[in-house]
Amino acid sequence: MRILIAGGGIGGLTTALALHAAGLDVEVVEATAQLRPLGVGINVLPHAVGVLSGLGLADEMAQLAIPTREVAFYNRHGQRIWQDGRGLDAGYPFPQYSVHRGEMHLMLYRIACARLGADRVITGQRLERFDQDDGAVRATFSARDGTRSTRTADVLLAADGIHSAARRQCYPDEGLPRWSRLILYRGVTRSAQFLSGRTMVQMGSKAQKFVCYPISRAAYDAGASLTNWIACVQASADEALKPEDWNRKADVETFVHRYADWKFPDLDIVALIRGAEEVFEFPMVDRDPLPRWTFGRMTLVGDAAHPMYPIGSNGATQAIMDARAVADAFLQHGADWRAALARYEDQRRNATTALTLANRREGLDRILDLVDERAPDGFTDLEAVLPARELEAIVSEYKTLAGHHVTIGAPKAS
Repeated sequence: MRILIAGGGIGGLTTALALHAAGLDVEVVEATAQLRPLGVGINVLPHAVGVLSGLGLADEMAQLAIPTREVAFYNRHGQRIWQDGRGLDAGYPFPQYSVHRGEMHLMLYRIACARLGADRVITGQRLERFDQDDGAVRATFSARDGTRSTRTADVLLAADGIHSAARRQCYPDEGLPRWSRLILYRGVTRSAQFLSGRTMVQMGSKAQKFVCYPISRAAYDAGASLTNWIACVQASADEALKPEDWNRKADVETFVHRYADWKFPDLDIVALIRGAEEVFEFPMVDRDPLPRWTFGRMTLVGDAAHPMYPIGSNGATQAIMDARAVADAFLQHGADWRAALARYEDQRRNATTALTLANRREGLDRILDLVDERAPDGFTDLEAVLPARELEAIVSEYKTLAGHHVTIGAPKAS
C-alpha cells in the first residue's frame, strides 16, 4: 500500500508519522522549498497531544512548548469572567501545549525525515491536480521554476491547506474562503511572565478581542515569557479580502490605538503590541463544510478538508486527530483502501462539520460576547450578568464538540 501525502504542514507530517508507525509506505510532498520557523503561536489540545505522545514525540514537545495551566477570560476593563484549567492541571492524562507553530513544524519535519527517510519527504513541489484509474492515483506537482513531475500511489491524501488544489479540483465552483470580516494581527513579544506564567488570556468580545499566551519553554525556564498575542479587529466596510499569508507584514499603527484604554492586571497591552519585532496580518476565514471528502483514491485531510475559524485551539488539533483516524482506518482495513477511506471520513467529517459551525457561533468566546452585550461598562455582580448555570452549559456543549473528553495515543502496527 503506497500512500502519497500532498502537503507537509503539521497535519500532513503528523499523518505521515502515524501511517509510518502503522507500518505503511508513505511519501510526503510539500510545496515550500525550504522550511523555516515561520508563523506565531498555536495551541494543541490534550487529545491531540496524546496522539503526538503515542508517536514518541512527548519529549520533543515538552522541550519546545509551554504546558498551558489555564485559560482565563476577561472583559476589556480587566475584570475576570471565567477561568478553567487545561491539560494536566485539569485532570487530563496529557498536557495542553502552547507552542511556536514554526518550531513545532520544523520538529515534525526533522523527525519525519529521520523515520521515513529524507528521500521520502520532498520539498519545493506544489500539488496541481490528480488523476486516477482502477490501478492507481497519479498526482502532478509543479516546482517554482515551472517544471512538473508526477508521482503514483495507491492512495492520495491531500493535506494541502485551505487553498487545496485537490479540493478545488473536486469543487471547482467553491470560490474564495468565507471571511468573517475580522482581521487577526499577530506578533510575538518577549515580556514579563503574567498570571501563573502558563496562562492563556482572552479579552474583549467579537467586535474587538485580544488573546495572549506564552509559547516558549526556554523563556519560561529563564523567568521570562515569549508571549504570542493576537489582536482581532473588525475590517472597515470598504476593505477587501486579502490572500492569507503567514508572512504578510502589518503596520502596528493601523490598530494599536484601539487598545489604548484596555486594562489588564499584569500586562500593558499597548507596550506588548509595540514590543514585537514583526507583526503579521491574517484574515479570519473558513469554508463551508463539504458533503464529501473522498473521491475514489483521494481524500482530504486537515485544513483542506475542514478549515475553521481559529477558535478554541482547534486548527492543528483537528488535523492531528485526522492523522490518527487515517492510520486507524488503514490498520483496520489493510489493503482495502475503499473501506479505510470510508471509515476515516465517517469518523471525522460530521465531527469537524459540527465544530466548524460551532466556531462560527464563537465557540467558548460566546462567553465574552454575552458579558459585553449585557455589561459593556463592566460589572459588579457577574452572576447577575452571566449566571453560572448558563456559563456551564456553554462550556459543556463546546468541550463535547471539540473532543476534550477524548484521550488517545498513536496507532500500533499489527
